[in-house]
Amino acid sequence: MNEKNFAYLRDQVKYTGFGEGLESQLREKMQQGGASFELFHNVSYGKDQMATVLEFRKSSQQDMYFFNRYLAALKPERAADSTEQTFYINKGNNITLKEAYNLLSGRAVNKDLTNKEGELYNAWLQLDFKQTDDRQNYLVKQFHHNYGYDLELALGKHPVKELKDAQEKSLLLESLRKGNRQAVTFELGEGREARYFVEASPRYKSVNVYDEHMQRVRPALSQQQAQTAGQEPQKTSQLAAWKENREEVRQKPPRKGRSIGS
Repeated sequence: MNEKNFAYLRDQVKYTGFGEGLESQLREKMQQGGASFELFHNVSYGKDQMATVLEFRKSSQQDMYFFNRYLAALKPERAADSTEQTFYINKGNNITLKEAYNLLSGRAVNKDLTNKEGELYNAWLQLDFKQTDDRQNYLVKQFHHNYGYDLELALGKHPVKELKDAQEKSLLLESLRKGNRQAVTFELGEGREARYFVEASPRYKSVNVYDEHMQRVRPALSQQQAQTAGQEPQKTSQLAAWKENREEVRQKPPRKGRSIGS
């Protein structure tokens, strides 16, 4: 067995997000020397289940195997069926296991990619569940820099407390770029706070907001709405005082004196 090839594939599998649990199976399959082989992996994300099949093929010209692709099947907690997608292993363009989960969950992932000319570029990726290619894979939409999506700007339209701290802000943006749905704190004014969840939405140049029950909030709270919510008790108090004063004036007997215009 080619030990250098094994070490390379072991690290490739590890850093694609499958960890070190497949190492012994990988070695065993390579020692058998077949033309191709598969490794199986299962993982849970909360109550969502994802099964993957990693496919390897041996070179016809040398004693080397290549990790070509993996098939991922996601079974969300409340879904009747699984959603499947094949992710290809390409130098510089690999989709990690967690990114595959986020994509299959309908979220967008931000990646540094390499084009056919070997040039590096950045784009948001999102699966189009309404269209498939000739291999029955969902088409992948790309939203490039020129599309004009600014995650930080979109997030800043909401009263997110974590944006006030540089470190928390950096971690939040990094998590959202990986396609995660992230818990945040909304400041609602007068010291009131609420827990929400946000995810990037490059297609609409915004962020999606969910409540604690993972129900979509429409429309999402904005900075202006939150400030208005914080001012509402004061407005109500002023209105009540005005009504009370008006009623008091009505009940007082009219003062004697000259009328206006007399």
